[in-house]
Amino acid sequence: MRTVDPRNRYSRRFLLKGMAAGLPAAAIASSAELSVSDAWAEDGPLSPPTMKTLVKVARDIYPHDFLGDVYYVNAIKPWNGKAASDPAIKTMLEDGVRRLDADAQKGHGVPYVDVGWEEQRVKLLEGVEKTDFFKKLRSDLVVSLYNQHELWKKFGYEGPSADKGGYINRGFNDIDWLPKT
Repeated sequence: MRTVDPRNRYSRRFLLKGMAAGLPAAAIASSAELSVSDAWAEDGPLSPPTMKTLVKVARDIYPHDFLGDVYYVNAIKPWNGKAASDPAIKTMLEDGVRRLDADAQKGHGVPYVDVGWEEQRVKLLEGVEKTDFFKKLRSDLVVSLYNQHELWKKFGYEGPSADKGGYINRGFNDIDWLPKT
């Protein structure tokens, strides 16, 4: 049983003050983050444009506005290694990205990553959702995205509970979210 309601732990003033202090650092980190993502893509068999498209696809398959691109980049990074060790994976990824870009060019006149609206990119993804490319990417992203320990707090997940006796005595039956009538 939780004894402290985490929703009342911080005041609005505390949060605004913290956000104002962190804004310049976040701006610097996000600009550095973009150049880093281009740099690591050059080290593997997949080209930087392919990796950039895969990151955008990952964000469109599992959209969370409150997550930075760095989490999606981390989720996609293993594909570069898989493509290095398996030519079939490399071909599947490159063909999938090539098809998305071709469909985007046909419908919007720009590559997939430059299609401005998420709704339009989702329509393009619906066109490839039956392909092995989409199925494999979607199923692997469930693990590679959501198994990042840094994200667990952002989603309210406290981590595994087996070593602590399970969830039965650790909030399993807390229903403080249910409105009282």
